[in-house]
Amino acid sequence: MADGVDFSLIGIDSLLGKLDTISLDLRKKGGRAALRRAANVIVQQAKTNAQRVDDAHTGRSIADNIALRWNGKIFKQTGDLAFRVGVLHGAVLKNHPDKAKNAPTPHWRLLEFGTEKMAAQPIMRPAIASTVDKVVTTFVTEYERAIDRAISRAQKRGVKP
Repeated sequence: MADGVDFSLIGIDSLLGKLDTISLDLRKKGGRAALRRAANVIVQQAKTNAQRVDDAHTGRSIADNIALRWNGKIFKQTGDLAFRVGVLHGAVLKNHPDKAKNAPTPHWRLLEFGTEKMAAQPIMRPAIASTVDKVVTTFVTEYERAIDRAISRAQKRGVKP
């Protein structure tokens, strides 16, 4: 039941040319920072969507539980950079006595996917779908900026990047 998001990157020839001139370490460090900034665009949109469906009377807030986490498992297995955007305590299904803002919000899945008696009010899927262009643009500009900084630092040290 996974929804896929397909897109193509056009006009990043200058970025690809610069990537060839720097070492792997610099690419990973700059790529991770750029990817985090791009993923934060999705997080902000998801929080906005969650505030739309949050019930102020319960005290529990889905928006406060939306978080961005580094995916070290993917990085260790494949070497690819990856972040996860999701709802904290998302798998907690037990009754939780805590009604504070960051208390578990297991009901977010019921809102996201709906039930047989309730229509879906998606939070995460529209956040991704509506921000794809902005995410890609943010990633490309931030990554290119990081690469430019890495190249200039290497040139100052007199080291070939």
